[in-house]
Amino acid sequence: MTAQKIFTLRTAQPACASCRHRAILAMAHKAGLEFQGYDPDYHKIGIYRAPCGHTVRRQFGQIERIANGHCKLRCETCHSGKEAEEAADRGWQLMGSDPAGNPNYRIYQHGCGHSQRVARTNMQSGRFQCTACGEGWATAPSHLYAIRLELPTGLKVVKLGFSRDPELRLRHQLLLQPGIQAELLRTVPQPTGHAALCQEKALHRALKTSHPDAIIPHEHFRDWLAVKTEIYGIEVASVILKHLDDIRKK
Repeated sequence: MTAQKIFTLRTAQPACASCRHRAILAMAHKAGLEFQGYDPDYHKIGIYRAPCGHTVRRQFGQIERIANGHCKLRCETCHSGKEAEEAADRGWQLMGSDPAGNPNYRIYQHGCGHSQRVARTNMQSGRFQCTACGEGWATAPSHLYAIRLELPTGLKVVKLGFSRDPELRLRHQLLLQPGIQAELLRTVPQPTGHAALCQEKALHRALKTSHPDAIIPHEHFRDWLAVKTEIYGIEVASVILKHLDDIRKK
C-alpha cells in the first residue's frame, strides 16, 4: 500500500514507496553501510551507519556511486580526528573550519595561545609559522643537503641546496613525477636559514668555477624536478659531499 497524489495518478507512473525503500536498503548493504532512516529535512538524503560506527548523511545518488565503486565514503568524524592528530603532532589544536568557507583551510590554535587560519596541506608539511611566536626562515634552524637522483631517462644527478626539512623537501616538493630514484646523501645542520643560504651560495660559486661542465641544463630535468638550477652531474657527488663534510667539521 502506498499513498499518492491524484495528480500523480493522472499524469505519471507512481513509484512504489516500499520497493524504493527495499532498493535503498539493498544499495546501502552493497556500499557497506547500514541504513538508519530518512533525513527529515530533505527527501533525497538518507542517514547511514558507517563501518567505523559513526553516523553519516548522504544523498541516495552518492550511496549508489559508492556501491558501484565510483567513489569512497569519507567519515567526517574520523577525518576530523585525523586532522586533529596532524595538528597535535606539530603543537597545534584544530579549532574548526575556515570562517571564509574555503574547504582547504582550517582554524588552528598554537601552543602559545594564538589562533590562525592555516591550509591543511601546510599543517601536514609544516611549511608555515605561528604569526605570533614563530621564527621566519631566515632565523629558524636549517640544513644544507645533497640528494642523489636517477631519472627514468637514465640521467643521474646530484641536487645541492638548503632546507629547514630536507626529508620533506625530497619526498613532497622536489619530485614532479613517479619513477624517480632518490636518496638523501648528506645533511649538515645550520644555525639559521640565512647562514645556510650563504653557505649554499658559496658552494655553488665554487662548483661553477671548479666543475663548470658538471652543471646540468634545465631542459634535461624540467619535466621531472621542481627546480631550475642547482643540479649537477653525478660525477661531482664526491666533491659536493667533501665540501659538506668540511663545513660540518668547522
